[in-house]
Amino acid sequence: MFYRFPQDFKLFEPAPGFLVHAVSGQNEMLSHVTLQPNSKAPLHSHAEEQMGIILEGEFEMTIGGETKLLKRGDMYLVPSNTTHGGVTHRKQALILDAFSPPREIYK
Repeated sequence: MFYRFPQDFKLFEPAPGFLVHAVSGQNEMLSHVTLQPNSKAPLHSHAEEQMGIILEGEFEMTIGGETKLLKRGDMYLVPSNTTHGGVTHRKQALILDAFSPPREIYK
């Protein structure tokens, strides 16, 4: 299968300034995330494992009890059922996330 971004992706806005374009296969999901300046991805957890890379900008992310300012090229891994979230400051962040298995709420 082939997909074109953004028209073949489903769009979600889980919080103000936090846009998720998602596409799923049977066993994995990709999401292109845009976090506007001074926006927040609230702390949350889910059963799916999550891995991501910062494509542009900066994102201050908390995973478990550890917080780090991530910049372009930085990657992260969120194990299943681990609390995580983050904030942007003056710069917008673009992030590519992968989930396995796909998150039901984004199908």
